[in-house]
Amino acid sequence: MTNTRDVDLGPALDVKCSGSRRSLRDADHRLLSALRDCGADPRVAGAARALSWSGEHGAVWLAAGLAGAALDRERRTGWLRAAALTAAAHLASMGVKRIVRRPRPAHVEPLVRTTGRHSFPSSHASSAVAAALAYGALRPACARLVPPLAAAMCVSRMVVGVHYPSDVAAGAALGAFAARAGRTWMGAPTDG
Repeated sequence: MTNTRDVDLGPALDVKCSGSRRSLRDADHRLLSALRDCGADPRVAGAARALSWSGEHGAVWLAAGLAGAALDRERRTGWLRAAALTAAAHLASMGVKRIVRRPRPAHVEPLVRTTGRHSFPSSHASSAVAAALAYGALRPACARLVPPLAAAMCVSRMVVGVHYPSDVAAGAALGAFAARAGRTWMGAPTDG
C-alpha cells in the first residue's frame, strides 16, 4: 500500500504524492534551506543579490547580446538572434509559471523581492542557460566565460531563497531547449 498526501504546487496542480515524490519534495526543501543558509555570510548574500538583480527579466543577458552585436560586426545577426532566443526562453518560462502557479518557497526568508509570486520554473535560470549556450556557440571565449556566470546566476536564486532547486533545474532545461532549438536559425554551427 502506497502512502499518499497532498503536495502544495499551487492551484493549477492538485497532486497526490507517493512516498518517493514526497522524498523528492523534501529533498528540494532541504537543499533550498542549505543553500539559503549560505546567504548568512554578507559577502555571499551581496553577490547573490547582485546576480539576482542583474538577471531580472534577463537584463544582463540581453545587454550582453546587444553588446556582442555592436562589437562583433561579423556575427551581428547571430548575436541578435541569440539575444532573441534568450528573450524567448525567458518569456516561455513566464508562460509556464502562469500555468503551473507554484508558490515561491515559504519556509525560508527571501533576501530579495520578486516581481511575481510564482516560482516554477526559474526565469533567471532559463535566460542564463539560453544565453550561455547561444553566446557560447558564437564565440569560444563566451563558451568559457558565460557558463560559470550563468551557473552562479542559477545558484543565486536559491541562495536568496526565492526558488526551489527543481525550479532552477526546470528553468535551466527550458533555456537549454530554447538555445538548442534555435541554433540553426541563429547561424551557429550544429554538432550533429
